[in-house]
Amino acid sequence: MTLLTAPPPPATRDLAHLSDESLLSLVAASDDDALAELYDRFGRVAYGLALRILRDEALAQDAVQEAFLGVWRSADRFLAERAKASTWILTLVHRRAVDLVRREDRRRGEPLESAPEPAAPETTEDEATLGFQRRLVQEALSQLSPEQRQALELGYYGGLTQSELADQLGQPLGTIKSRMFSGLSRLRALLAEAGLEQSYP
Repeated sequence: MTLLTAPPPPATRDLAHLSDESLLSLVAASDDDALAELYDRFGRVAYGLALRILRDEALAQDAVQEAFLGVWRSADRFLAERAKASTWILTLVHRRAVDLVRREDRRRGEPLESAPEPAAPETTEDEATLGFQRRLVQEALSQLSPEQRQALELGYYGGLTQSELADQLGQPLGTIKSRMFSGLSRLRALLAEAGLEQSYP
C-alpha cells in the first residue's frame, strides 16, 4: 500500500487534453501516466472528502492512497454509460474512507454501553432487527440510479452540503438538488413498501 504516498511526478507525456473517461481507459491498460494525471485532477478533492469523513489527516491520506490503488486495479470495470469518471473515483474514495472509519471504531473497541447513542440496541433481538433494517436500506439504495445514490451517500454519509456536492461533482446546484429530492422520494417509497417509512430522513 505504498502507491501515491506522495503526489506522483508530473506525467512524462501531455495527457491534459484527454477526458477523465479516456484517462480511465488508459489506466485500465496499465498506463501509470494516466493514473498520475487523474491524481493531479482529483487528488485534492478526494483528500478533502476523505478528511471530512475521517477527521484525521493521516487516515485521510491513507484513504486516498488506497482508493487510487483501487482505481488502478479496477479501472477496467468502469462503465462510462453508468456514471461520470469523477463520480466513480469519488465513490471509491468515499467507500474507502467509510471502511477506515469502521476499522478504527473496531480498533478502539468501545463497549456499546459507552457509545453516545441513546437508541442503541439493548438486546440481541434489537440488534438483529437493526441489522435487518440496515440491509433493507442498503438494498433500497442499490435500486436508485447511480447519480441519485451518489448524491445521497456523499450528502448524508459524507456530510457534504448540496453546494459542496455541486462543486466536487462538477454539476449545477439545481441538478444536485433534483437528484437528492428525487432520490429521497424514491428511497422513501421503497422503504415504505418494506414497512420502514421512518428508517431514513
